Amino acid sequence: MLAASPQIGVRMRRREFISLIGGTVITWPTMVRAQRAKLPIIGFLGPASASAMRSWTDSFVRRLRELGWIDGHTVAIELRWADGHNERYAEVAAEFIQLKVDVIVTTGSGVPAFKQATSEIPVVFAIANDPVGSGLVASLSRPGGNVTGLSIQASDLAGKRIELLREIRPSFKRLAALGSTGNPVTASEMGEVQAAARMLGLEVVRSEIRDSEEIAPAIKALKGQVDAVYVQSDPLMNTNRVRINTLALDAQLPTFSGIRDYVEAGSLMSYGPNFPYLYRRTAEYVDKILRGAKPGELPVEQPTKFELVINLNTAKALGITVPTALLTRADDVIE
Repeated sequence: MLAASPQIGVRMRRREFISLIGGTVITWPTMVRAQRAKLPIIGFLGPASASAMRSWTDSFVRRLRELGWIDGHTVAIELRWADGHNERYAEVAAEFIQLKVDVIVTTGSGVPAFKQATSEIPVVFAIANDPVGSGLVASLSRPGGNVTGLSIQASDLAGKRIELLREIRPSFKRLAALGSTGNPVTASEMGEVQAAARMLGLEVVRSEIRDSEEIAPAIKALKGQVDAVYVQSDPLMNTNRVRINTLALDAQLPTFSGIRDYVEAGSLMSYGPNFPYLYRRTAEYVDKILRGAKPGELPVEQPTKFELVINLNTAKALGITVPTALLTRADDVIE
C-alpha cells in the first residue's frame, strides 16, 4: 500500500484550513446579529424631528451609558421619529411590537397608541401634560398597568408665563395663543391660557393650525392685531420652532413658551421644566424596568424646578427693555 506523499498532506491541510477560515468569515456577521438580537431592546419614539429633539435624546442616551446601558453592547436602541405627525404613532407601535422591544419610550401624545397596541410592554412617557386627566395612568402615586413616566404640569404653568411676560412688557393688552389642533392637549392648555389672561384683564385670540403650511399665514394674520404670542409647545410646534420665531420676529411679535429650545431659536422668553433633564430621568425609569421593576408601581414624577430663560438679543430686536430685577431672577440669559 502506498503512503500518502507529504505534498498531498500539506495540500489537504491547507484546504481544511481555508475551509475553516471561510466558514468563520461567513458565520461572523450572523454571530454579531445573533448577539445583538439577544440584547434588551429600547424602542424610542420622538414625537418631533431628530434635529428638534437632539439635546433631549443625547441626554437620554448619555444617562443610559452612565447606568451601564450602551447601545450595541449591553442594549439595542431603536430610534423612530414622528416629525409632528400623530398618525405615525400607531405605525411605530406596530413596528415596536414586531421587534419585540423590552420597553418603549415616548411622550404623552404617543401613549394612547401604545396602550391600544399592548398591555404587556412597559411604556415610559418622558413628557405628559396631565397624565391622570388624560387617562394615561390611574394615579400619580400608583400608575397601574404598563405605563409610567414624568408629568410636566404644562397647564398649571400657563398663568405664570403670562405674569412673567407682563413683567417684561406691562403695556400689552391682547395676547394670541398659537397651538395645533392635532394635539388633544392643546384645547386644555388653551383654556388655561384664556382663564389666566382674563384674571389679568387681557384679551386672548385663539390661533390654531393643523400643519406646518398654516404657520406663516397664522402669524401674518396676527401682525398688528396682538401684542405677544403664547406658543403652545407640541411636536408640530417643536419641529417648526425656528420658523415660528423667525416669522414672529419679522412681524415684531414677541413669543414665549414653556421650553428653552424656543428661546435658543429666537423666542423672547420661556418658563418651564428642563427637558433634557426630564429625558435624563426617563433613562433612570428605563434602567429600573430593565432590571425588573414594574412600570405600574413606579410613581409618576413631577418636576420640582422650573427655569426662566430670556433672550436679550430678541428683546433688543423688538425694542423691549427687560427689567433688571427679572434678569437677576432668570436661570439663563441669552445675549
